[in-house]
Amino acid sequence: MVNNDQIDAVIAKAQTLIEALPYIKRFNGTKIVVKYGGSAMLDEDLKFHVIQDVALLKLVGMKPIIVHGGGKEISKYLSRLGIESRFENGLRVTDEQTLDVAEMVLSKVNKSLVTLMSEVGLRAIGISGKDADLLQVKKKMAGDKDIGYVGEVVKTDAALLDTLIDNDFIPVIAPIGVGIEDHHGYNINADDCACAVATAINAEKLAFLTDIEGVFTDPTDKKTLISEMDIQEARELISSGVVGGGMLPKLQNCIEAMEKGVSRVHILDGRLEHCLLLEFFTEKGIGTAILKEALFKDKGERPGSVWADRTSRK
Repeated sequence: MVNNDQIDAVIAKAQTLIEALPYIKRFNGTKIVVKYGGSAMLDEDLKFHVIQDVALLKLVGMKPIIVHGGGKEISKYLSRLGIESRFENGLRVTDEQTLDVAEMVLSKVNKSLVTLMSEVGLRAIGISGKDADLLQVKKKMAGDKDIGYVGEVVKTDAALLDTLIDNDFIPVIAPIGVGIEDHHGYNINADDCACAVATAINAEKLAFLTDIEGVFTDPTDKKTLISEMDIQEARELISSGVVGGGMLPKLQNCIEAMEKGVSRVHILDGRLEHCLLLEFFTEKGIGTAILKEALFKDKGERPGSVWADRTSRK
């Protein structure tokens, strides 16, 4: 016999599905770019939960594209080979040997994700930016320092991605590009790569899976999580010096992507199971959403210069 607790649990699940319906309807047919990196790539259980989320996004009519990193794995393999990992302004100094290792590791990560997707019934294609000149780059400097084969994306072949998507494949992209002038391989920061891809295909959403819960006005106080902001407020956070460290370039990437056409950017904690579903399909969400402009401005609920009301965040 079914008891009351079991009935309540079933009803709660049904209510969650009902809550998701308007978001499923609104974003059916839209392109979603997920930048996948951080600890969620190293934990096999978390990795599988991310793939399950992507599967559900696909099955309810969205068109996901995955851009993955692999920095921690690259550093691990370099260490095994006795090669020092060096960074300038957060960018990996990439000589010929380091590039070879990066390509090897990213290819391994890429195919492992494709295999997981196949296990849950998805048709995925693993590619890098070198395939069909998908990501064409120029040399990127760290200030005035030459950091080797590190690329800045200047051209993305949206036609190739659209062809894959239209034929029901999920592109899984490794952040290696090809030099637009020298045709040499280049390592690309995965966040930069995700922004370039999202911009090229006019993505509705760009989601960053990270190792933090979102953007804070005070990183030492979890209560200061900013659940929603518009693009102007994101600029204010940067100019005021509130945001720093690794979040600074990520937020700058978000702003640039939105200025070039991406509608919404989400910064999520990839260590949380099913973070994509919780963010996309629930009213409260779990991370930080950045919109081109907020639809509701209840100043009575604003913490500082950022609105707490998330009714517009989807």
